[in-house]
Amino acid sequence: MTQTERPAQTEGGPDRPRRPDRRARRRQETIGEILDIARDVMTEEGVNGLSLAEVARRLGVQPPSLYKYFPSLMAVYDALFLDGQCENLEVMRAGMRGREPGLDALIAGLEASGRWALANRAVAELLFWRPVPRFHPSPETFAASMEMVELQRGALADAVAQGQLGRGADEEDAIYLVSTLIVGVLSQAFANEPDLPWGEGRFTPMFPKLMRLLPAAFPPSGSRRQEARSVRR
Repeated sequence: MTQTERPAQTEGGPDRPRRPDRRARRRQETIGEILDIARDVMTEEGVNGLSLAEVARRLGVQPPSLYKYFPSLMAVYDALFLDGQCENLEVMRAGMRGREPGLDALIAGLEASGRWALANRAVAELLFWRPVPRFHPSPETFAASMEMVELQRGALADAVAQGQLGRGADEEDAIYLVSTLIVGVLSQAFANEPDLPWGEGRFTPMFPKLMRLLPAAFPPSGSRRQEARSVRR
């Protein structure tokens, strides 16, 4: 291997653990600082109010210096989207951990996600709404969103297996219904009570009640509604 082909993580002697070299560490620190500033700007000015010029001003550099780290403003949005989705996914997983499989775990996970969204409103808007008309997350970035959908699908499948919901509750219509419920509650909270934490006010306390309506949409086997349908047939 030639000198130019050596990997970045070679700092230290043969008996020392490898670690990123100073240049790579500094680059990652600067990228993190840029994204932190971008979050602050979006929180203060709105998601669509983000600009590289303002990020550069707060970072104390000229705007062209940012192109060493991000080729465009859309690339900054993409990185923010990825970080936000990964944070939200981990929060949801943590909320579901240790809960009874099925509806209990699903509700707990979505409530944890809701708390995160209210505490990170600007990034949540980027994830769940369309505040930047020209922005579309890259396929690699959007993969975290699909992982979150699969996490919810797994909880719905558990609910079917537990007899809490009937057939079809682990298919696309159920995913869309759950998404409509959580995003609808968050939309009302963002618009009317943005400074209240999850569980306070008029809207977020409604979420667990709304989720408990799922058995009406997907009646468990042997429920009165399914029995009535069988009689009518």
